[in-house]
Formats: sequence, structure tokens, C-alpha cells
Amino acid sequence: MQLNKTFNPETDRIIEMAWEDRTPFEAIDFQFKLKEPEVIELMRRELKPQSFKRWRKRVQGRSTKHLLLRNETIGRFKCDRQRQITANKISKR
Repeated sequence: MQLNKTFNPETDRIIEMAWEDRTPFEAIDFQFKLKEPEVIELMRRELKPQSFKRWRKRVQGRSTKHLLLRNETIGRFKCDRQRQITANKISKR
């Protein structure tokens, strides 16, 4: 059975952020306006069933995936592909 999925860089980035241990769901919400249940649904839809089960088992209850449960000594990880948020809106070329 072949899945008919198209390449979407935004969806791929959300999946990548969801797999990262130190990227909380709140960061995905801030950048892509997707709440945790919506990320879970996207992962269920886009991943193979076994991959989704592995991911759910990995993130369920993980304190680094939820800011309120996170230890304050854990720093923020920022991927080089993550959108820059600055006061200066003029892009540099």
C-alpha cells in the first residue's frame, strides 16, 4: 500500500520539532499555532502506525516536552532552521 502524501516543509518541520526532546509543545504552538492535541493528530496522520506509537510512548509524560513540567535548569534548544523572532522585521540580504 502506497501512501499518497505530498512534501510540505512546514509539516516536516513540525514533525521534526515534535521528535526533538528539548522542544516543548508550547514552542510548536507559538511557531505554527498548533496545540498539543493537534500535533498528536498530525503525527498520527503523517507517521506510520508503529512510528506514531513509538513517538507517543517517548513523549508521554516527558517533562521536557511541557514547559510547566520542565526543570528551569534545562536550557532552550534552538534549531538553525527555526524561525527567527526579532524586533527588526527587515531581512538582511
